[in-house]
Amino acid sequence: MEASSSKPRPSANIPSCTELELPLANSHERDLRGLEHRWNMNERTLKQPDDKSNASASSSSTPTVNQARDVSTGTIVRIKYKHSLAIRWMHWINFPLLVVMIYSGLLIYWADSQHEGLNAHRVYRIGFGSWTLFRLFPTWFYSALHLKFQLAKGLGYHFFFMWFFALNGVAYVLYTFISGEWRELVPTRRSFREAIEVTLHLGKHHPPHRKFNGAQQVAYTGVILMAAGSLLTGLAIYKPTQLHVLTALLGGYEMARWFHFWLTMAYVGFFLVHVAQVIRAGWNNFRAMIIGYQILPGELGKDDEVPNEQHISTS
Repeated sequence: MEASSSKPRPSANIPSCTELELPLANSHERDLRGLEHRWNMNERTLKQPDDKSNASASSSSTPTVNQARDVSTGTIVRIKYKHSLAIRWMHWINFPLLVVMIYSGLLIYWADSQHEGLNAHRVYRIGFGSWTLFRLFPTWFYSALHLKFQLAKGLGYHFFFMWFFALNGVAYVLYTFISGEWRELVPTRRSFREAIEVTLHLGKHHPPHRKFNGAQQVAYTGVILMAAGSLLTGLAIYKPTQLHVLTALLGGYEMARWFHFWLTMAYVGFFLVHVAQVIRAGWNNFRAMIIGYQILPGELGKDDEVPNEQHISTS
């Protein structure tokens, strides 16, 4: 009785299943093997080029995963590695830091603007000599955003988060040089002409298929230079006595404040244009800054066979 009631112990390597479960188990095993195969394929494609002497190979560092078929449309797409993990982290860290720096800067600027331009230096205005076209910012601006009477708060935030903003910027510059990505970022002789064509839509053809077109190279390099300028002018304002040489090179304390303010305005302008361009480029471009990969049109036709076919959804 004891022997007949006991069930056979399943093997450690081969799972026990009934005849009804066998087709499901075999299907599951095939899925696991396919997943393992795709993982190995992706691992091989993500390796960096071995030929370090080839500058173009080492600088591109954009491995491409095998082509896949979009399950929603049936078309062939390519999955291209665009942004590294470090670049994505520093990009998204910089965004809230820049917002906090601009917000705290507005709290500081209010202390200068509360008397509607009667302060002697009149830094934040548009005009020439004693003539003023308009002053930044008007009274209604501070009232609408509740920015009044918070000078101490603004100074505390600004002086605290500026170090994180500076460290993140230094880390970004060092990474681009160490990784070799500066080759794709720094403008070349053709970048400025291409930037004009891209901006004004003068070219008959689309920009070359690379990580950054000419307009992006000029804009992103300009932002890095603006960040360096903001750091230097900010230090001159923060410690004008200890860093009197730097302050003097910038034209004095008032001139350093002028540079610092208009660099901030340039940041705001870049941010607005950048967001508009991201919206115009669509979800695919935005997703690349989140997951690192960009989905591009494939080279095969809709009904062609795809070796080692993978099925994805672009939505």
